[in-house]
Amino acid sequence: MKISIIKIGGNVIDFPEKLDEFLALFAKFPGNKILVHGGGVMASRFGESLGVMPEMVDGRRITDKDTLDVVTMVYAGLINKNLVAKLQALKVNAIGMTGADGNLIRSIKRPVKGIDYGFVGDIQAVNISLIDALLSAGLQPVVNAITHDKKGQLLNTNADSIASALATSLAAEHQVNLYFCFNKSGVLVDEKNDSSIIPLINEDIYAELRKENVIHSGMIPKLDNAFAALEKGVNHVWIGKAENLLLAAKGKLSGTTIERNRFDLY
Repeated sequence: MKISIIKIGGNVIDFPEKLDEFLALFAKFPGNKILVHGGGVMASRFGESLGVMPEMVDGRRITDKDTLDVVTMVYAGLINKNLVAKLQALKVNAIGMTGADGNLIRSIKRPVKGIDYGFVGDIQAVNISLIDALLSAGLQPVVNAITHDKKGQLLNTNADSIASALATSLAAEHQVNLYFCFNKSGVLVDEKNDSSIIPLINEDIYAELRKENVIHSGMIPKLDNAFAALEKGVNHVWIGKAENLLLAAKGKLSGTTIERNRFDLY
C-alpha cells in the first residue's frame, strides 16, 4: 500500500483562506493519506484569553496542567473537528484522532533533564494495524498533537514527531512518503529569498551545506529528522509550501525533496 503522511502547521491553520485552499488540495491528493496537525499559535491565543500564558523554552512549549487542558481543547477539539468537517464537505471521509483513540500513539512523559517540560510526550509506539484498518475502510485519519501513556494521562506531543513516527512505523510494511508543509518554499540557499530553493538534498549535499552554514539553526533538526525517517524505510521526504503539495505528489519541481545517497553499481 502507498501511504502519504502530510503535516501542516499554524502557517496554514491560522489563516482561513489558506486552510480552505490547502484542504481542497488535500482532497485531490492521490491515494491513501494521513493528515497530521498542530496549532500552537491558536492554542497560545486561546490560553491567553483564559489567563493561561504560554511558556516557551527554545521554541518548545512547557505544558503544565492548565496548558495541557488548553492544547487538548484546541488541538483535539476546535482545530481537529473543524478540519474533519471541512474535509467531509469535500467528500473526504475523514476521521479525527488523538493518539489515545484506538491506542493510536502511545508515549511516555518526557524525563526531566535540566528542563521540566511538564506533560509533554515522547513517542514509544504506533498502532499500525489500526491505521491499516482505517485506510482499508476508506477512512482518512486526521491526527492531532495529543497522545497518551495508556495509564490515563494525555500528553502534548510535537506534531513533526508524530508525522515522522507514523511514517517510519508504516514504512515497515508500506511505501510511505512524508510531506512537511511550512511557510517557506523549501530549504533555501538564502533564507530571505524564497526563490533560492535547493531542489534535492541527500546526505552528501546536506553535509556540505552544513559545513558552509547554508543550513543552520531550526532547519538542522528538521533535516536530521528527515534523514532519520529515510534510514527507517521512508521512501522520500518533501519540505515546501502547502500550495505546492499537488505538484510534489506529481513529481514536478517544487519544494525540496530529501533522499538518501544513491550509489550506482557498475
